[in-house]
Amino acid sequence: MSKTLNRSLAMLAAFSALSMVAFDASAATIRVKCETRADRSRGSVDGLNLASGNYSAVFASGANSAQSPLAHTVGDEVEFDFDSNKRDIKKGATPIAKNFIVGGTATGSLLDANGNVVATKTVTCRNR
Repeated sequence: MSKTLNRSLAMLAAFSALSMVAFDASAATIRVKCETRADRSRGSVDGLNLASGNYSAVFASGANSAQSPLAHTVGDEVEFDFDSNKRDIKKGATPIAKNFIVGGTATGSLLDANGNVVATKTVTCRNR
């Protein structure tokens, strides 16, 4: 191969690597929080750095799983609440059982409008 071709290929490889880094820096991120009490389970799944559109969230612990309805982004964010408290459910939280969280951990997943997983994270729940 010629020196020019080698340089071109090296530059193309470097550009491709930099493009991947730039893409990853703007990738969707997820924040998952959860809490258990003797008479209550609650969690939240928040998506950040998202493309405008509709998303839903799945909140899971042990064999338990609940999926929120679709919600549209506000700016580049979307937020979902899951709760066993009737007051919070009336305010829009997706209902879950009071003993929903098992083993002290929960997993939140963010799905796009087509059901593709955009991001997922497992966390240890706060016990009150």
